[in-house]
Amino acid sequence: MRTVRRLLYRDILGSVLFVSAAFLSLFYFIDFVDELERMTRVGAGAARAALLSLMVLPGHLYELLPIAVLIGSIFSLARMAQSSEFTILRTGGLGPRRALALLATLALGFAALTFVVGDYVAPYFDKQADVMRARLSGNVASGNRGAWLKEHKLVDGQDHSFAINVGQATASGALQDVRIFEFDANGGLVSRIEAKTAKVDGKGQWLLSEVERTDWLGKPAPAATTVTANQPRRTDEGVAVTQWRLPNMSWDSSLHAGVVAAALLPTVSMSTIELYRYTEHLSAQEQSAQAQNIAFWRKAFYPFACFVMVALALPFAYLHGRSGGISLKVFGGIMLGISFVLLNNVAGHVGILNNWTPWVVAASPSLAYLGLSLAAFGWLVRYR
Repeated sequence: MRTVRRLLYRDILGSVLFVSAAFLSLFYFIDFVDELERMTRVGAGAARAALLSLMVLPGHLYELLPIAVLIGSIFSLARMAQSSEFTILRTGGLGPRRALALLATLALGFAALTFVVGDYVAPYFDKQADVMRARLSGNVASGNRGAWLKEHKLVDGQDHSFAINVGQATASGALQDVRIFEFDANGGLVSRIEAKTAKVDGKGQWLLSEVERTDWLGKPAPAATTVTANQPRRTDEGVAVTQWRLPNMSWDSSLHAGVVAAALLPTVSMSTIELYRYTEHLSAQEQSAQAQNIAFWRKAFYPFACFVMVALALPFAYLHGRSGGISLKVFGGIMLGISFVLLNNVAGHVGILNNWTPWVVAASPSLAYLGLSLAAFGWLVRYR
């Protein structure tokens, strides 16, 4: 059995590596053309464009790995069936259950690789690529994506709510154009804080710089190095308003650096743990988290798509060589992979619209295709 395992694993691994290399080469060429145009405008040259294109390849590998596993496995198993190698293995004692167990073990390795690439390798290199683009272009901002966050906490024994708007984040992780609105228990605006930049640590301590604070209840000035305050004035409604200008100010919050970074990142760029923390924060603040919950469960289940792909490929080993050439079977595998991705995406959007249970939405496409593959496998083993 060790010889059979070595034969199967070596053949399938070689095919998957070949398919992955082919896909990544195509994506690398497309990314290089885009980066070359961008780098030429800033005078960075082709070498920097080539390096940046290389740094985003782990993200493409994460997206393509299950499809590469499907196509590579179909190609390998169909070739072995056409040359009668798999038939010899079956007559030598490789029963259906043993074949399924061998491929499931191999799929476990692919799933572990998908998880590591998606949660650690791809996010790290994506961040480094953003830092390099910002440095070369002279733009400190890593993107124009902003975010709104919400928080509740007790102030002087009363429940106050805070709405925090972050304009954008720099490549180094600092926040720009931060606005904090404080509301009392009745929904009345209590204060507004505007800061040019802000830094957040892992415990929720916000260090604000170049601050302008407006209080509608005449609060005392917060602690700061230098304070410049206008005289309290009254609005037309008779409400006292005090404005403060401060070079820096600290603000305590439960919104630590991980939650803020998760809010600023696109959902597809978050790791599994970042998505989980962000959904927990949204639920704690009574905010809608349906889309983020579905994204979390899809991220959590995505590595197990490798099991589905291997199970889809196994029935091709039991098809006789006369039932179609290898190219036709590979084409069928590509269509299966595309339909799986399409169904996965459609299920996510439909789940958001109908407010379905997130883990059911994320697991349904994989379970449906797994059931389809096992049914086809059982029918081929029994009747063919």
